[in-house]
Amino acid sequence: MGFFDKLKKITNNVFGSGFTEADENFFDELEENLILADVGMETATDAVEELRKIVRRDGLRDAEEIRWTLRVILEGQMSVGSPELDLTPSPAVILFVGVNGVGKTTSIGKLAYYLRRRKRKKVLLCAADTFRAAAGEQLEIWAQRASCDIIRQKEGTDPGAVLFDTLQAAKARKMDVVLVDTAGRLHNKANLMAELSKLRKIIDRECPDSARETLLVLDATTGQNGLIQARQFRDAAGLTGLVLTKLDGTAKGGIVIPVTKELGVPVKLAGVGEAIGDLQPFDARAYLEAVI
Repeated sequence: MGFFDKLKKITNNVFGSGFTEADENFFDELEENLILADVGMETATDAVEELRKIVRRDGLRDAEEIRWTLRVILEGQMSVGSPELDLTPSPAVILFVGVNGVGKTTSIGKLAYYLRRRKRKKVLLCAADTFRAAAGEQLEIWAQRASCDIIRQKEGTDPGAVLFDTLQAAKARKMDVVLVDTAGRLHNKANLMAELSKLRKIIDRECPDSARETLLVLDATTGQNGLIQARQFRDAAGLTGLVLTKLDGTAKGGIVIPVTKELGVPVKLAGVGEAIGDLQPFDARAYLEAVI
């Protein structure tokens, strides 16, 4: 069973089930369904207009041919870089950023499990979100579940100090990957940008030759607010990829298409359930097959 088979079962695809012919009513309904799936007005309009031109040019009449064509169009918009995590040279450092409540800490724990079990990597977790009460405790629970080490300090500690200690430990223990939890909300955007910038400078100084990623975690239910979040964190952190979470509900997560298109960063991971193994590498083609 494919990773997105769960998504197929819990959503009605945007293509609809009452196809008879590719007339204007069909294209209007398709555009509306794409917007309802959080693909966004501009992306939906552009995709449907391109589809309309191809259908007319090639005389497409079969529903499956038209569905396949729409998938190809949207997949093209999502093809902006490699979906693979950059893990060499080690210790690779992966910063997780995003607002509170999107599943950041959970995603870190699940990725730690995936990297240890599937990739045979030695993973160290860094509890650098020292602003949110119980963030460190939550990450420690995930570290235990994934059988990984963690570096954490008391609430209110300077996040930079926690990251520094973690990177020193990673080098001393010859770790392969460091996963860093960061604060989802500070006093204002300027503080957020300053904090993330400081963390990046520490990584540059302590692990100048290491691979690094900055992944924005987006909740599939966020809708168009996800695009606003993505712009803010792009400015603050310099994103290299996206993590799409909470695809186990009714949300289709279509927001990742305009975010990917505008920011030029690929979706690298996706979560479709609550189990520790339910976060895996993102496959754009499989995802679109599930929702289109």
